[in-house]
Amino acid sequence: MTDRNEFDEDPQLRAILGQADPARSLTPADPQGLARLLEDTMNDAAETAGTTSGATPVRQRGPLTWLAGAAAVAIVAGGGFAIASSMGGDDRTVDQAGDPTTPSATTEPTVVTLQAPSLAAKCAMPTPELLSQFDTAFAGTVTAIDGDVVTLTPTEMFMGPSADEIEIVGATPDLRMLGGQVTFEVGQTYYVSATGGQVSACGFSGSATDSQLEQLYDLAFR
Repeated sequence: MTDRNEFDEDPQLRAILGQADPARSLTPADPQGLARLLEDTMNDAAETAGTTSGATPVRQRGPLTWLAGAAAVAIVAGGGFAIASSMGGDDRTVDQAGDPTTPSATTEPTVVTLQAPSLAAKCAMPTPELLSQFDTAFAGTVTAIDGDVVTLTPTEMFMGPSADEIEIVGATPDLRMLGGQVTFEVGQTYYVSATGGQVSACGFSGSATDSQLEQLYDLAFR
């Protein structure tokens, strides 16, 4: 049997118990008074257990009994701290995958609006140098024609801001017959250039099937 003095003088055991002591930061209590208090508590618990269950009261407790009691106190204290921490924690934790109940915002398409060309009184000969000076130039397919509004989906942007759709407003039949505008058709692809928000005429815009116009855009932007 381990001598009580050997238990008290074991520095490693005392260090382990000191680390598990939840009251280690407090002022040390009177050793003799603490020993009497712990002795009385253990005696009362043992006598109560023997009285209620019929078991024989525990009369002797060696160092292992004291060690088990201290360990139990440390476990209970640690468990209580964990429960308190979980109860007092911030309940505003955000799931990294996002809240599935929050609807994702729908992205509106970017639409650029251009004005159809007015009837030009004088036209300059189309050249790659002149075309490259326009602030907007693209190839696009006509997806809709509603009155005087032509909607195109760009297939290639040469100049200007990127857009999901480009609308050309003011494409009237009268100007088309006079040669001031391109005759757009749904499903067809066109080369279109513009400056200052107004579509160019005079051979700078037209059907993508025009080989000369395609070559003009190639030389200006590709």
